[in-house]
Amino acid sequence: MTLSFTHDPPADAIMNDSPEVNVLAMSQHPAPSEQFPATRLADYQPPAWRVDTVELIFELGIESTEVQARLHLCQDDEQILQLHGENLQLLELHLDDQLLDSNAYRYDGHILEVPGAKDGQVLSSRVRLQPAENTTLEGLYLSGSPERGFLLTQCEAQGFRHITFFPDRPDILARYDVELRADVQRFPVLLAGGNPQSSGPLADNRHYARFSDPHPRPSYLFALVAGELQCLEDNYTTHEGRSVQLRLWAESDAIGQLSYALGALRRSMRWDEETYGRCYDLDVFHVVATHDFNMGAMENKGLNIFNSKYLLADTETTTDAEFRSVEAVIGHEYFHNWSGNRVTCRDWFQLSLKEGFTVFREQSFSAAMHSPSLKRIEDVAMLRRTQFPEDAGPLAHPVRPAEYVEINNFYTATVYEKGAELIRMLAARLGAEGWRRGSDLYFARHDGQAATVEDLLAALGDANDLDLSHYLAWYDHAGTPHLRAQGHYQVDTRRYVLRLEQFYSLANGQVAKISLPIPVRMALFDQNGTLLPLRLQGETTAQGTERVLELHDSSAEYVFEDISAAPVLSLLRGLSAPVIVESAFKAADLALLLRHDPDGFNRWEAGQSLATAAFREILHHQEGEKPALTAWKESLTTLFHSQFDDPALLAELLQPPAEVELAEGLDEVDPGAIHEARLQLEIELAQQLGAQILEQHYAALDALEEGAIDAPAQANRRLKHRVLELLCLKDRSRGIACAANLYQHAHGMSDRLAALHCLIRTEADAAPAALVSFRTRHADYPLVLDKWFAAQALTPGEASVQVIQRLREDPAFTLRNPNRVHALFGTWVRQNRAGFHRIDGAGYRLLAKTLGELDGLNPQVAARLATTMNDWKRLEPQRRVQAQMSLQELAQQNALSRNLRDILERILAV
Repeated sequence: MTLSFTHDPPADAIMNDSPEVNVLAMSQHPAPSEQFPATRLADYQPPAWRVDTVELIFELGIESTEVQARLHLCQDDEQILQLHGENLQLLELHLDDQLLDSNAYRYDGHILEVPGAKDGQVLSSRVRLQPAENTTLEGLYLSGSPERGFLLTQCEAQGFRHITFFPDRPDILARYDVELRADVQRFPVLLAGGNPQSSGPLADNRHYARFSDPHPRPSYLFALVAGELQCLEDNYTTHEGRSVQLRLWAESDAIGQLSYALGALRRSMRWDEETYGRCYDLDVFHVVATHDFNMGAMENKGLNIFNSKYLLADTETTTDAEFRSVEAVIGHEYFHNWSGNRVTCRDWFQLSLKEGFTVFREQSFSAAMHSPSLKRIEDVAMLRRTQFPEDAGPLAHPVRPAEYVEINNFYTATVYEKGAELIRMLAARLGAEGWRRGSDLYFARHDGQAATVEDLLAALGDANDLDLSHYLAWYDHAGTPHLRAQGHYQVDTRRYVLRLEQFYSLANGQVAKISLPIPVRMALFDQNGTLLPLRLQGETTAQGTERVLELHDSSAEYVFEDISAAPVLSLLRGLSAPVIVESAFKAADLALLLRHDPDGFNRWEAGQSLATAAFREILHHQEGEKPALTAWKESLTTLFHSQFDDPALLAELLQPPAEVELAEGLDEVDPGAIHEARLQLEIELAQQLGAQILEQHYAALDALEEGAIDAPAQANRRLKHRVLELLCLKDRSRGIACAANLYQHAHGMSDRLAALHCLIRTEADAAPAALVSFRTRHADYPLVLDKWFAAQALTPGEASVQVIQRLREDPAFTLRNPNRVHALFGTWVRQNRAGFHRIDGAGYRLLAKTLGELDGLNPQVAARLATTMNDWKRLEPQRRVQAQMSLQELAQQNALSRNLRDILERILAV
């Protein structure tokens, strides 16, 4: 399953300064409330009962659906049969052919117990559901209006128990035979996972369709779709010779927006065959778009269900970044067919086994389709904006958590993004051939099984005659490690001595030493920007110009021989491990790397470090010279005027870190001051470049525009939009004129939205008319209307609270649609930090009020939005008091869901 995120979370571990202490095993989570007890990894037991085959019949209707289930039971332990079932209306229950009366079972609204059940029997149940009343978007629910919408399901993580009685845990793998029955006019399309078996008419203008999956699967992968949909179809032949029907489904008004997704699916299938040797294993692959979905997409076997924002795409409605996201998410869900479906996770604590692994596969696919350097930049920026903050606050948890109260709250950046970084470390450790051998063995050894992280590490190690068990520490520990580097050049011996030390930064200002396996990729440059050959002490010859140092102990020294002069250190190249580097790099050294490093990512990394140092010079009102600011401006000006052959990379180099990244490392966070300092940093750069040069570059790039979506066209637009932003900062009137002209003559959504953002941020007189024009033009396109809400959520200054309140009352806004909620409130809270964190607390009060209302409709979305307050304790005192008051008032409400209460209790814990 793909996260639909731009969310911020947190984590950290507390220990004394002892090298023997296992910092990471500590948990900061408060004790779970009696109302919602915790589930713990240490308490895992194999299932006492399994289900061999599930036979399901659905009598589908919008207001009422009946579900008949036949479970073929297998007993492995002498325990009473217990099945999950959340608030189901039980109509009848049979054991074999015997109707059970109410004395033969117990059902409390959550658990069904059948004391008389025996091994080999069949338990049959019939329950009634009300899809139209289901606003949680979990289980069986209605997408769209009762008149024109369609039915669908979402079962990960624990949605199947909202559909029928079942041991709803991922280590129960069963074969599913499904029959759907419905009115042929209201539900002409009937889809379920697996291969189609038969279909035909029934009495009373109804029809049916049967499906069967030959592969055992967990209940969270169950899916059905029923309604009025249209299909874009194609055929694909796998490397194994299997002919597969590819069918992408959408409502009639969106069918023309599926072509790009279809091409992306074909590219994903081919890449997985060529890179991992994994072929698709069913006769048909369905993908369905819905506007009502809590997450990004879901990998249900043979029937993927997608949030429309990650499936529908064309140049009129989709930005360049969104085209890349569509391709990435399609790849992610397809790759799950093996890393998640054929081999699933034993329990939900192992969630990153499928998600971290698949995110890494998705990232590798996107890098292969586009620029590896740019993809790595995007991934690391995402990690630092979402996962590092999550790892630095009260919501911190290990990649494999030790316990949870609500599993839906652990679909986090830590599980996904940090989990992918751990897989990346393992893949780098093994090399390309070793990684392929290891993944092949993992899939072969555990095909059709529910596995653990230990199983993955064992397979990777066994295939390469290595013991990788020490990497398990990364999975079981919370917090982001810090890496301190100190380099010293010895003139007399021509040696460079590099000392590395790993530790955790604690809340009390102290540090705790740790011993994780940290691969540190590094290089040395001379003062002319040339890479130096690297020979470690004890080696007879140099081993290339880039090395990976494996740091296993809390500290270590590395001595490099034959270094003719003091070198410039490039550390943690490619972000070879998800750690925070603490080193006193000189501004001149970072500037040299920014100008000369041949690797695009490492050049960007140096620029980000230099920009952060320049930002702090401004934030702290440093008197006199500002060496970092000067070096940053001058280096970027040199690159801007050079024959730079990668416009997209140049655009990224011209962008300082986001405000949430710049806040990391500050003892107290003043969002207003951070915003102003970052803005001043951008103004300094714009002034250095000059209005005339910026306008000339903008005009030259705009002259190349033809509306194409290939990589060169996207790269030119990426730089054009960044140059326009800088022009607006240097010469507001000339920048606004260019933005207004771009809006009027835009070739597609990328240009139109970039222009609109510039007009809003500069508070241009043309902004209101552009907003009216934008809404009128796209009033019938929900995904584009989301952009309209999101653009206004970025309104600068304290006035943003009033803007959000006004938009909250707009007829097109609804709390029932997750995309609309994230577009308005998610954008505001996460990306307009100065506007949201108003010093009088108005932003906090508005968010808390909205969360209370949202929780009654969709607890998952409410909880996810609440995580944006994870860093409230780091705010400066006045804002901190206001934030605490709003959160405590919300937490005192009695009717909060398990989802939201869990987040609030952890955020507010002392």
